[in-house]
Amino acid sequence: MIKSTFGDISKPSEGFMSSGGNDQTIPRISLRGIHKTFGSVEALRGVDLDVAPGECLGLIGDNAAGKSTLTKVISGTYVPDQGSILIDGEMVQFATPADARARAIEMVFQDLSLCDHIDVMGNLFLGRELTDWSFLDQRGMRIKAREMLNDLDIRIPKLNAKVAQLSGGQRQAIAIARAASFNPSVLIMDEPTSALAVAEVEAVLRLIKRLKARGVSVILITHRLQDLFRVCDKVAVMYEGTKVAERSISDTNLEDLVTLIVGRGEHI
Repeated sequence: MIKSTFGDISKPSEGFMSSGGNDQTIPRISLRGIHKTFGSVEALRGVDLDVAPGECLGLIGDNAAGKSTLTKVISGTYVPDQGSILIDGEMVQFATPADARARAIEMVFQDLSLCDHIDVMGNLFLGRELTDWSFLDQRGMRIKAREMLNDLDIRIPKLNAKVAQLSGGQRQAIAIARAASFNPSVLIMDEPTSALAVAEVEAVLRLIKRLKARGVSVILITHRLQDLFRVCDKVAVMYEGTKVAERSISDTNLEDLVTLIVGRGEHI
């Protein structure tokens, strides 16, 4: 008997409906009045945020603007001092990352958290290996790993290749595939296209579009502002711990966003 912790990543996330469904008006995740202080530093000051099912929100701002702190609150790493978090309209509280994962929130970190000395399959199943009774199910993991990669159209010929031997884009794709295998409803991605070649950037952006099509809500942190216009539906701008603006991607441009990032734009 094979045990697996994986959901079916080929299906839309639970709660996602077509544009004709009433649930489409309920945000997948809502933040209200989020505050977080570290000593005398007020890292977040009353942040509100909504992300709908199948929507990609670009989260941008200069260094120390509060982007990382906010995503760590969403992913359960930090507990907010004030404010509320709602998932599909239900109030939740996260004390640990495990609490957030239990509500189908996943994060792909900038450092990817991959083990270089382990092969592709090992990284995909790290910490949640499939077993056949009390033994590792190597064959089952091989089949499932190939399905996971194929499902997202990720081209990695050898599952037994060490991750250290792969390109930056391939490593990023593995990290995304691993997060997607949890069947997330919310996926936070921290600088997924940084330091990648042009072709690898295109591949990562295609992955984001596929996840959106399945109803996954994506929060994308990036300094590559041009990427926002490829995959995002809206953009939130952070400045000194505050969300100073939110724009539909169709109602903004690079100049507008840069002005907001440095604190000189019209705040909305």
